[in-house]
Amino acid sequence: MIWDKKYECMPRGETRRLQLERLKASVALSYERVPFYRAKMEAAGVKPSDIQTLKDVTRLPFTVKSDMRDNYPYGLFAVPMKDVVRIHSSSGTTGKPTVVGYTRKDLDTWAEICARFITAGGVTSDDIAQVAFGYGLFTGGFGLHYGLEKVGASVIPAAAGNTARHLMLMQDLGSTTLICTPSYALHLGEAVRDAGILDKIKLKFGLFGGEAWSDEMRPQIEQSLGISATDNYGLSEIIGPGVAGECEYKNGQHISEDHFLVEVIDPETLEPLDYGETGELVITALTKEAVPVMRYRTRDISRLIPEPCACGRTNMRMQKVTGRTDDMIIIRGVNIFPSQVEAALMDIDGTEPHYMLVLYKDGAMDALEVWVEVSEKMFSDQMSKLHTLEETVKNKLKSVLGVSVKLKLVEPRTIARSEGKANRIIDNRNK
Repeated sequence: MIWDKKYECMPRGETRRLQLERLKASVALSYERVPFYRAKMEAAGVKPSDIQTLKDVTRLPFTVKSDMRDNYPYGLFAVPMKDVVRIHSSSGTTGKPTVVGYTRKDLDTWAEICARFITAGGVTSDDIAQVAFGYGLFTGGFGLHYGLEKVGASVIPAAAGNTARHLMLMQDLGSTTLICTPSYALHLGEAVRDAGILDKIKLKFGLFGGEAWSDEMRPQIEQSLGISATDNYGLSEIIGPGVAGECEYKNGQHISEDHFLVEVIDPETLEPLDYGETGELVITALTKEAVPVMRYRTRDISRLIPEPCACGRTNMRMQKVTGRTDDMIIIRGVNIFPSQVEAALMDIDGTEPHYMLVLYKDGAMDALEVWVEVSEKMFSDQMSKLHTLEETVKNKLKSVLGVSVKLKLVEPRTIARSEGKANRIIDNRNK
């Protein structure tokens, strides 16, 4: 089922014309009402009238997270506060949070684009959706909540945490759809197995976002909960969830191109890359009123897929995010992403998809130790089999990562489970 055929199935030529029209309007709004963007554009020697084609977007300056922090709280707002009906922000764990606002029209847009990927994932008005995202300044819970209501699904705003209560609600209220991070879905799958209640729950769909997760993790989540799992993408600086989402074919996430212009750049040279080339996503919001965003560097690694999808949607797709440039670890000149470790572990029988990357100093050099949970069956087996498993994991990681790393096999359930975004890296280099 397609939620909005007018925009999701629009001919490519019409989509590009609409994007250009909205890009011009958004750039003009930013220039006229946001002093920060006016100064950035003047420093770059570009005016709104210079944007005549979509390729001209590359003439515009980038926006980065520190720009939002430097203009905390309302320096990037383009409307007076009387027109702002909602405020969200990031956690601010590494400094001042990034604050974003929404007009009434922005909220309507947000609900609309969330309804698109919710429908694409299979959810309809017949479903009961259990939201296990946190509610509050984090955008995930509210974005999915209002999108689900727009679709007509019954929403259970269960919020994050309290796994036992989530299991109770699934059984008693007949939840058919689960909304959370993929790492928490894994944890819930473990809890369902431990409680022996897979045959007592009615889950059919899982809509997961908030963190990168590998294609190799998908079947484990689907089997543990008896669902079809789809990925969706968004970030609070742009709007929240809803920028893109997978359909039932699970072959790339359809971008809401009538609201967002997405580029991929080389994160080192900052030059644009062609379709199919992997690099950093850069997003321009085309219709945001409260906080227009120009060429935001997401730090997320992906690629664009222009080929048509079998579902009938004509939107450009993006590959599932494979990692972030600021999550990249460099060990002896080799770039390593957590998602590579996750994908390697999924191919090895006897390990669980729970791991940590521990950075430390080996003399003057950076070094990496990978902690991997083994399955309960394997851990209770003969020691010789654990040694064999250790060698298997070491060899697989070396093959995938291109560098040898230290390995530590740990007991089942040793690594902490996350109810929100999973933290996969411990940095002990300064200790």
